[in-house]
Amino acid sequence: MDLFELTRALVDIESVTNNEAIAGEFLFGQLSPLAAKYGGHVERMPVEARRFNVFASWGQPVVTLSTHMDTVPPFFPLSEDDEFLWGRGACDAKGIIAAMICAVDKLLAEGVSNLGLLFVVGEERNSAGARVAAKTPRGSRYLIDGEPTENKLCLASKGALRFELVANGQLAHSGYPELGRSAIDALLDVLQDIRHLALPTDSLLGKSTLNIGTISGGRAPNVVADGAHAEIMFRLVGDASPVREVVHEAVAGRVEVREVLYTPVFHFSALNGLPTSVVSFTTDVPTLHETWGTPFLIGPGSIHVAHTAEERIAKRELVEAVPIYVGMVKQLLASHAEMAGKSQ
Repeated sequence: MDLFELTRALVDIESVTNNEAIAGEFLFGQLSPLAAKYGGHVERMPVEARRFNVFASWGQPVVTLSTHMDTVPPFFPLSEDDEFLWGRGACDAKGIIAAMICAVDKLLAEGVSNLGLLFVVGEERNSAGARVAAKTPRGSRYLIDGEPTENKLCLASKGALRFELVANGQLAHSGYPELGRSAIDALLDVLQDIRHLALPTDSLLGKSTLNIGTISGGRAPNVVADGAHAEIMFRLVGDASPVREVVHEAVAGRVEVREVLYTPVFHFSALNGLPTSVVSFTTDVPTLHETWGTPFLIGPGSIHVAHTAEERIAKRELVEAVPIYVGMVKQLLASHAEMAGKSQ
């Protein structure tokens, strides 16, 4: 398989979260000949209507390489120069998908088996695909998860805590605001207090951070708003309980608080010979690791351009990722074989 051609094709498929079906069918079509050639199996793993993960295996998978096929909005198509492939998902995580497939292709050609590939939906929103996969494990002992880490092995990743804030008010003519109650004013007051919260820090992961991601509300400029809504996300460096407590204290009952997502901080193992880093984003690993094996996190590309209008991946990093994945799989398979031999 051609690494760049596969990346180009994937980037040009729009697969914003909830719209992954075309990308999933493409991957199923790409992996089916590889499964047939080397005696493997490929399946669609249903998640919900028109959404499915793609899982392929050769032998009994001891090592599974995994990442996500969905992207954040907005979609923009592929462009290219001598150094980079540009487009939505180029580094997060379609170039990684291509590198993983090419690595497995090389391993199979060398006669290596007991491998799996798991590509999931929904990572960018609520890990819907990972939650389904976690309930339907395939016996894997090691999980190599792909996210843009500049080909450095991640030692720790921040957690995430997401809330919806819902404010209710009373409609009135804006000329007589005293006759109503503005939900937008209430929401803005709460958000201002939340922005000034003292948040935990950690010696390895650094500071907890807050992002106010969306704000909506009101009906018209000349109407006092009877409703307003915001979504906020904290990037955690430790236990979520202190952050939950200070949020509820800051809100003090002025608006409704709904917790919609919690992903814990995660610490990873090192692997011989690979440079390391820590990251401030969250992944599907906390959802998958208990049933899919000891996790490792690594992939080509920079998180600093993911989710931006400048998303791209360096061709050099893509090329370097393939032998990195090949080497990791071989090392983990050898480790598993050694442990199995000692237990006999």
